[in-house]
Amino acid sequence: MNRIGRMTLGNVLIAGAFVMTGAATAQTYPDRPIELIVTFGPGGGADVMGRQMAQILEGELGVSIPVTNVGGASGNAGLTRLRTSPADGYTMGTLISLTVASWASGIGDNAPDDFRIIGIVQSTPSFLFVAADSPFETAEQLLDHARANPGELTVATSGYGTQDDVALIIMADQGFDMVNVPFSAPGERYAAPLGGHTDVIYEEPGDVGQFIDSGEYRSLMIFAEDRHPEFPDVPTAGEMGLDMVYLNTFRTLAVPAATPEDVVARLEEAVIAAAASEQWQAFCAQTYTCLETLTGEAAQAEIRIFYEAIAAQLED
Repeated sequence: MNRIGRMTLGNVLIAGAFVMTGAATAQTYPDRPIELIVTFGPGGGADVMGRQMAQILEGELGVSIPVTNVGGASGNAGLTRLRTSPADGYTMGTLISLTVASWASGIGDNAPDDFRIIGIVQSTPSFLFVAADSPFETAEQLLDHARANPGELTVATSGYGTQDDVALIIMADQGFDMVNVPFSAPGERYAAPLGGHTDVIYEEPGDVGQFIDSGEYRSLMIFAEDRHPEFPDVPTAGEMGLDMVYLNTFRTLAVPAATPEDVVARLEEAVIAAAASEQWQAFCAQTYTCLETLTGEAAQAEIRIFYEAIAAQLED
């Protein structure tokens, strides 16, 4: 009886030790490096954002945040790795709008509820840009040519099934049929019209800012309800007679859905502080992506709304 009692007491003490260890871990999180999986290759918008945010977060969290690029399948290769990683807060990833659009298009086996969004840290509408020496000086000229010559004009995009592709599908349905030319390497895509590889590029301004600033690119049309304050002379798609679902390009940081609440809360706190820093504000102004950072259920809701809107548009 005493022996049984001692064994029971020992088991209780061991169990208690595990509980205390778990509590201590939660209280001291993070106590080792956090890997950030960037779900696209080096040099693209997601990569630049991820590295910039990781650098600032290191100061907020007090640990190093090494960045690993895992590109492929419109971001799904990296997100599959994130989804199947331990849900302990030591693996984060970038989750961006064109990947969410790919889910609605049937690419990959990931879904909005597979991830917990730590924060939406960037958001910007996309544009149609042409090279400065392009024969198309206005959106009206471009659209008139596309209507009269279906399938002749080519557009550089980030891939099939992405947000870029969806925009071109909607335009084609309304009589402006242009060919999607996907580029997996961001740098190649950004320069495609300059090298004569495509006639147009569908892109957000921050990613091609150097070409805008140098005068090598001319912006023709913005996919937004209102004109952009930094590009007041660029007409919206709606002004050009297009019936579009306006879905901004957004970038987030995410963790696996089962990540503990206290860990998520700590990461959210750090992301909010990082986004308020002078370093980040200067970066987001340079990339035309400043917004009030969304966290919690508001961030989750934005992802679901975006996914459902794309899916509905593709069903029409």
